[in-house]
Amino acid sequence: MAAIAVFFGIQAGQGVGADELLKPFFLAGESSKSLSATATETKNKLTLGGFEVVGEHSPYENTLLLIVTNDVLKAAAAKSDFGGYAAAQRVSLSLVGDKVQISYTNPEYLAAAYRMAVDLSDIRAALGKALGTGEAYGMAVGMTEDDLRGYHYMFGMEYFDEPSELAEYDSHEEAIAALEKGLAAKTSGVSKVYRVDVTGKKESVFGVGMVGSGPGGTMQDDEYIMSQIDFSDIKSAAHLPYEILVSGNKVYALYARFRIAISFPDLSMMGSNSFMSILECPATIEKALTLAAGGTPVEN
Repeated sequence: MAAIAVFFGIQAGQGVGADELLKPFFLAGESSKSLSATATETKNKLTLGGFEVVGEHSPYENTLLLIVTNDVLKAAAAKSDFGGYAAAQRVSLSLVGDKVQISYTNPEYLAAAYRMAVDLSDIRAALGKALGTGEAYGMAVGMTEDDLRGYHYMFGMEYFDEPSELAEYDSHEEAIAALEKGLAAKTSGVSKVYRVDVTGKKESVFGVGMVGSGPGGTMQDDEYIMSQIDFSDIKSAAHLPYEILVSGNKVYALYARFRIAISFPDLSMMGSNSFMSILECPATIEKALTLAAGGTPVEN
């Protein structure tokens, strides 16, 4: 029970203001075509919409992730401390039954959650124009910008500005090289999906996939974790991939108790398909990412 208390703390209420209520994702629509055909069509739409597809990743069967950015997004990221976390947006294609769900991250939701200086409403509009505005989802009610800027899942859990510090090097270039090397070797079961360099700033974000071949086993495995938390009819696969951020000479990652919760804010604390089922994941993910970055894990 002590371990549960350390992980969960005491739940804190979240106020709702008069501003627009934001949710993590948009469901742009569904396709009756194959996953492959839908992917080709979606990539074409994104390219025509002014986005560059910088990464493709299938973390598990019947799911494909498309990672996109553009000059506007990279410039916006440069205006904020640690804005690189939002320098790429994620599009997910999930085959459910005989339909492919086409979803994407809500840029305004992430801009608020990551305390950015700009709201990314232009990126939200551009994605909506390219793929369809669709319906916001990912939580029952939604949160205001103020709620998101001060978000944490529960009392005692991490905020945005309490990331994991994975490694430190003598220079930005050395940090980048070390991380590239670790990801290329798939150290600790962590591999590279994409890299985006923030415009005019010594900051780069890497998207990474994690498999259970690392020392953390299933507790660092994308497929297992998502099997426990992404159980709704409308899939939230655009939660993935996880990010590692190189900012200056340091390597960071959002702590999992924040990073997972911001995509699944309504996930229950206890019971089946809850945070309880992934109790060991935060520490396990931190260790895997630290090893991939060439750092030394902190033993808890």
